[in-house]
Amino acid sequence: MSEIDVMIEDINLWQTQMFALNYPDHEAIKSDLLDAIYANQEQQTMAVESEVAIDAKHGLYESKLDFLAQPIPAVRNLREFVEEMLGTVATAVNQDFWPYGAVGKAQVTESWYHITQNGGYHDAHSHPNCSWCGIYYVDAGECEIVNRNGSNRFYDPRFCADQYLDAGTAYINSNGFWDFQPTEGQMVIFPSYLKHSALPYFGQQDRVIVAFNSIITLD
Repeated sequence: MSEIDVMIEDINLWQTQMFALNYPDHEAIKSDLLDAIYANQEQQTMAVESEVAIDAKHGLYESKLDFLAQPIPAVRNLREFVEEMLGTVATAVNQDFWPYGAVGKAQVTESWYHITQNGGYHDAHSHPNCSWCGIYYVDAGECEIVNRNGSNRFYDPRFCADQYLDAGTAYINSNGFWDFQPTEGQMVIFPSYLKHSALPYFGQQDRVIVAFNSIITLD
């Protein structure tokens, strides 16, 4: 058989992009941020003050959905950084689909903290009514990836992608999920449709995070 010169086009569809970064001022604001979080916790009248998906949460405290709106310098600084990073991410992902030169502007619409204690977890869920979400690890406590202690787990959004596995599907993560190691001062940003959970956390030190939802407009 003669050789045939064939050009094969690589069409990469439905890619899911996530982003991880470190907050450069983490050490400068950590103490004040924790003070603000624990001061709020002392005022809570119920463990899950947001009253959202209460049955999906165990062994944790959750604030109302306006934590980053507080006029506390450390909280305000974190919000400004979060919105800047969300705008940067949204612009990078969407610039080929926006008018030339357009820049994305992010607005945090909901934000809350979790104080997860020994044995606490958050079942799988996604975030409606927003486009980009994120988690900022204020204090990772005793989280570690080897035993999946307190890790955030992200689930493959391709429904039934792994329903049949052979040599031709080796590129698919046959687990159907990917675990992210919580690290103090780190932030992970992801699209709102991506289902995720916080696996059970075991430790005497609290696992403390700030999570947020956002919408993007063109500046």
